[in-house]
Amino acid sequence: MPAVNYRELRSGNAPEGSAQIRERVLRAREIQLNRFAAERIFSNAQMSSRQIRTYCELSSEGEHMLERAMQQQGLSARAHDRILKVARTIADLDAALQIESSHRRGHSVSSLG
Repeated sequence: MPAVNYRELRSGNAPEGSAQIRERVLRAREIQLNRFAAERIFSNAQMSSRQIRTYCELSSEGEHMLERAMQQQGLSARAHDRILKVARTIADLDAALQIESSHRRGHSVSSLG
């Protein structure tokens, strides 16, 4: 988990409660079940390379960010696929159709309080 952002900690916003988190997770699971209804998988973690190319569309900023990370950190193809699976899941938690750069570091997860 990334370190707690001081501004988030000091903001007046109340952290998301357990019931709200549960609802977001259930919605994300429903999104995944609908996405893979015609496939023989049930979650983003089970995606093949072909499915990753189909379902993990990145914004142009996200594409650039991933390319830079791959080059600077010498990441493997396996790491690339794992990053996209996690980013797709974070986007699903936000009910977003496209993976955005904000889904890179657990934006949705960091607010789980």
